[in-house]
Amino acid sequence: MKVVFLERALAQLLEHFDYVAADNIAAAHHVMERILEALRQLEEFPQSGRRIPEFPHRPERELIVPPYRIQYHVEGDTAWIVAVWHGRQDVTFEEADD
Repeated sequence: MKVVFLERALAQLLEHFDYVAADNIAAAHHVMERILEALRQLEEFPQSGRRIPEFPHRPERELIVPPYRIQYHVEGDTAWIVAVWHGRQDVTFEEADD
């Protein structure tokens, strides 16, 4: 299983990194490492994320890396990262059109 970011999801992740790094670069690197570690688990366990509570009828899942939520869906041998939200953000479903 490979993990691939949609362009907008990667941009969201980098925006979060930049926001944290502006105040504390070490904290930004720490949270990024935690996120990357969580994403590595998808390579072996693609269904390990939970259903998204706001969208229980949809097939997408999410990984929680406090305070972040990483939305993804599995298609064939690929886990597509669709969005990266801060836990305080309003969650919206992102159509995979990239």
